[in-house]
Amino acid sequence: MKFYSALLALLFTTITLSQKTDASLKGIDRGITNLMQQYDAIGLSVAVIHDGKIIYAKGFGYRDIENKLPVTENTVFHIASMTKAFTGALLGILESENKLSLKDKPALYVPNFQFCNDKMNNLITIEDLLSHKSGLGNHGASMVMFPDSNKLRTVQRLQYLKPETEVKNSWEYSNIGYTLAGTVVEQVTRKTWDTNILEQIFRPLKMNSSFTTLKAMKASNNYATGYAMNKEKVVKVPYENYYSYTPAGAIKSSVKDLSNWMSVWLNKGRFEGHQVIPENYIYQASRPQNLKYDEEYSEDSFLFTEGFGWRIRSWNGHYRLRHGGNTNGFSTIMELFPFKKIGVVVLCNKSNTTLPYIVSDYITRKLLDLSPEKEYPVLVHDMYQGDVADKPFNKAKMPTHKPKDFIGNYDAKGYGRIKIINEENGLFAQLPTFKFKLEHIAYNNFYLKGLSDFKESFNPEFTVKFVHDTKGNIEALELVAQKEPIQFKKAFE
Repeated sequence: MKFYSALLALLFTTITLSQKTDASLKGIDRGITNLMQQYDAIGLSVAVIHDGKIIYAKGFGYRDIENKLPVTENTVFHIASMTKAFTGALLGILESENKLSLKDKPALYVPNFQFCNDKMNNLITIEDLLSHKSGLGNHGASMVMFPDSNKLRTVQRLQYLKPETEVKNSWEYSNIGYTLAGTVVEQVTRKTWDTNILEQIFRPLKMNSSFTTLKAMKASNNYATGYAMNKEKVVKVPYENYYSYTPAGAIKSSVKDLSNWMSVWLNKGRFEGHQVIPENYIYQASRPQNLKYDEEYSEDSFLFTEGFGWRIRSWNGHYRLRHGGNTNGFSTIMELFPFKKIGVVVLCNKSNTTLPYIVSDYITRKLLDLSPEKEYPVLVHDMYQGDVADKPFNKAKMPTHKPKDFIGNYDAKGYGRIKIINEENGLFAQLPTFKFKLEHIAYNNFYLKGLSDFKESFNPEFTVKFVHDTKGNIEALELVAQKEPIQFKKAFE
């Protein structure tokens, strides 16, 4: 049964910040409501700016289902990876103050730091981190499955982490790259990334309902709860803990506040007469810095590039900057059309949905007088949930060793420790913050299965292969969670 009912279509709060809604947006309320019904949305917040003015800002649906609390234009959502453009802007500000250059190597500012090989040490610059050109890759297995709240310790792991793709000549999305960029900010300023965001961006842009921590967000009186779908049911999910990778996605904000953020980008870095972000940085961040491969074969796909914290492309003949964000319980998108002075932001408190992209497309087509799409694909994916029932061992391909032989501590530099334990209902892998069941595949190969309390946004079902030495003793396990398997050596104490 669909969650979204006709009653929800009537539940939206409205604020119009110009004398009247732009004529090009006529009928937009009904259009957004219809899309929300198709996508079984929980809550949605939308803002549109044009020529430095907010011409539309509204909230639809609920920010909290249980308490029937409505979304408004001031409701705070997690914006996830849209945070990256903020981190880039901090570095642009520091460069304008002659405190660093984006062409510098990170090791110039980060103590006891090096990459895993000389090529990376010699080639990778700060601007490569901002344009996903470093080749580092995401390294989510290190940052998420073996988290550390200390940024410096986290980036110092990079000496052990191999690049995921070609250094300096590829596009490979990298949260750890932005973590390193944020660490550079902290080392140069001797202030936390959070303090820099507050002092350099939130306060000058009057973003008074924007936060970098859960504690600060929860102290406000208008923030959204995150939800996901699981077997056609709405499920409340926990907020993501960003640990050390806050520069890659920790900001929480409202469409009202983000309208000021869009405005500064569309006004050469100026806001209410003040130069908040250097004009030169706005120019550099908004121009192609790296090519991004796009499997779509079209005229526009050959113009798909990356700036600093922005995806750039020609879309229907219009120059567009875009970046989305996805995290536990939230999906978001922001789009800027610099030459049209148009900005659109859509925030949604539901995971794994393309609805924000669809709503933004619907709005921008109206604003740019483009033909509407005849039909949008409805894509809402369920959150991950492990099988309830434990699966028996594959009797045709049983392990070569008894369960007790797999027990022990396994360590890998750049990651941490996995403790394999044997309980009544099978083998388990205990990580620093997660515990997984080892489900048998074949021989000494298993996969990690999330338990009933696992409600993260990623699928943890990575393959675990136990390796034995020439004498037949289990000496290591390989976790297939990156481009190359990660080997954890058994600790013999």
